[in-house]
Order: sequence, then C-alpha cells, then structure tokens
Amino acid sequence: MPKGTHDAIEDRRNEDVMIYVNGEFLPRNEAKISVFDSGYLVGDGVWEGIRLHHGKLVFIEKHLDRLWQSAKVIGINLPFSREELLETIFETLRKNDMYDGVHLRVMVTRGIKKTPSQDPRLTISGPNLVIIAEHKIASSETKKRGITLFTSSYRRGSPDYLDPRLNCHSKLHEVQALIQAIEAGADEALMLDIHGFVATCNSTNFFMIKDGEVWTSTGQYCMNGITRGNIIAVCEANGIVCRQKNFSLFDLYGADEAFVTGTFGGVTAVIKIDGKSVGDGQSGALTQKISDLYEALIVQETK
Repeated sequence: MPKGTHDAIEDRRNEDVMIYVNGEFLPRNEAKISVFDSGYLVGDGVWEGIRLHHGKLVFIEKHLDRLWQSAKVIGINLPFSREELLETIFETLRKNDMYDGVHLRVMVTRGIKKTPSQDPRLTISGPNLVIIAEHKIASSETKKRGITLFTSSYRRGSPDYLDPRLNCHSKLHEVQALIQAIEAGADEALMLDIHGFVATCNSTNFFMIKDGEVWTSTGQYCMNGITRGNIIAVCEANGIVCRQKNFSLFDLYGADEAFVTGTFGGVTAVIKIDGKSVGDGQSGALTQKISDLYEALIVQETK
C-alpha cells in the first residue's frame, strides 16, 4: 500500500481529543461548524500546521508570521493578537494534557455566509477559528523506507492567479495531483511550474542532490515552507552548497539523492521518481546528514 510523508503512528488517545471551535472545547465527534462556513463553501481561509516538541511550539514565530501574512493577503482581519492566539493554542494543549509528539492545525476562515456565495460581503460573522491538536508522530517505517514520487500533469500556479506561497484552504489542484500519483502507484506527487521546471510536491517541498550540491527550486512556484527555509539555512551554516535554481526532469533523473521537507515529517528521502530509482534507491548519506542537522536545530530551538 502506498505511503506518504503524513503517515503517523496510530495513537488511540486521539479518539478523545478536545477540539477548539470559536471559544468552545468540543469532543472530537461533536466538533462541528456551520455548512455556511466560508471555508466549507468556497475554500476561503488560511491555516498553519505546527509541531509541539517538549512543551515548545517549534519555529512558532515563523508560523505566526506566515499566518498573519496569508490572512492579510486575502483580506481577513484577524480578531485576535498573536499573544491571544498563542494562549488559545496552549489552552488547547492543556485541555488535552499534551506536552510532546503533537501536531496542531490552526485554521481561520472568513466566517459564516448569509447564503452560499463567493462574495465576502455576504459574510455575517467574524472569522471562525478552529484548532485541532493530535498526538502525532511521523512513521519511522516511512522515514526509513523513503517515498516514491510521480510527476503530475497539474502545474503549480502562477503568482498572478493563486500565489503558491498562500497557505489557503483551496488545495484542490494539489489533491488532483496526488490522485494522479496514487493512481500511478506512487506515494506522492511531484509538481512542475508553469515553465516546466521542478517546483515542489503536492504537500511538501522538494530537494535533489547532485555531486555533493543540494538543489531546490527558486521558490517562485512553491509553498514558502518553514522547514524548506530552515533546511536552506542549515546547509549554509554547515558548509553544504544549497542552490535555489531552475532545474528540469532531465537534471532530476540524474540526481544522486533526493528528499522532501515538511513541518510534520521533517526530512524524508525520495527513492524513486516516475519509476526511476534515485541514486541507488535508498536514503543517501547527505540526506541523512541534513536530516540530523535539522533535528539538532529543533532541539536547539526548543531548549
């Protein structure tokens, strides 16, 4: 069965978690929101995925920066301060007695609509805030095995119609790309930009390694991933050449190693792309070194 970077170790405690919904804490099976919610109707909202490590929210300031920027871009006036949101997050964690090995999803939509419509002027409430916290640790089996990718025909969009840096609820084209990959027998989808260069994956950022150099896209057509930025910084700080550049499938099929990055899975090796083995078809030495350096950065950031 295909695996992916969001595979998690099963944890029965998640059956009883309390979900924060607009000032209330509700049991998982009772946590609901109106069918007139803007996010449900037209995908009108923004979100962040955040990890809790030994009581600390990992890279939280960067996540808050991105959330506030995304909300501003689509014209949602957040009715709370950063400090108030942080307190609500920690209240959610206390409610669920959570300290480590936790993944949170913070979601903000424009609010409740008077009637189904795209028009934001028909919103009759303030923004809706939902926080889901789960006991969630990435599968060590998937990390050890690595993942396979399939290049989708769905391209990452141009910034002039849906900027790929916008972490919004509208993810249908990434879902379509993933469906193509699954139907092709791969774990996740690789996506090209509008010029045919390698951009990103459906839910993670992509890196390849050639002759000791790390390559990733220019960043113009991919999510401005927090982990992506940290990996680039880690490489620079440790004398590993990391180039943000255009490269094609021609370059990629000759890669020595490849990996993807994300908040939940961290660094995960890619062992096959479009049926072709990457290097020797296993997680490579430099990928493992970068993964170790990234985990060390998390430890340093959460002391």
